[in-house]
Amino acid sequence: MAKFLIVEARFYDHLNEMLVAGASAQLKKHGHQYDVMVVPGALEIPGAIAMASESEDYDGFVAIGVVIRGETYHFEIVAGESARGIMALTMDGVPIGNGILTVENEAQAIVRADPQQSDKGGEAAKAAMALLSIKEQYA
Repeated sequence: MAKFLIVEARFYDHLNEMLVAGASAQLKKHGHQYDVMVVPGALEIPGAIAMASESEDYDGFVAIGVVIRGETYHFEIVAGESARGIMALTMDGVPIGNGILTVENEAQAIVRADPQQSDKGGEAAKAAMALLSIKEQYA
């Protein structure tokens, strides 16, 4: 049994609730424990994971958030930099499933977040578990 930290950028409550529900259901299904940490936005997720990974309290992480395109370039910065930060940590051996949705509109986000549809939160949890398994295999 492993312990995971779901790091959630809670900006769109109703969408995040679906993503967290999907992630937590997958972790429970596989007998893992988890905590949830809320951060202000998607840009803060990699930093929070980096700090939490230093504590050795968690075996893996699930990044949860929603970034919806707006009228400015901010979407590209948030989407790209949060993904870059997560990838950098993963390349350093931190098992992270990336469940940050980057979408054009709320309708796309609902389909992807809903555990009864695309279940991207559940997929992110599965990715985190898979990376943890790989890490343990080579430890």
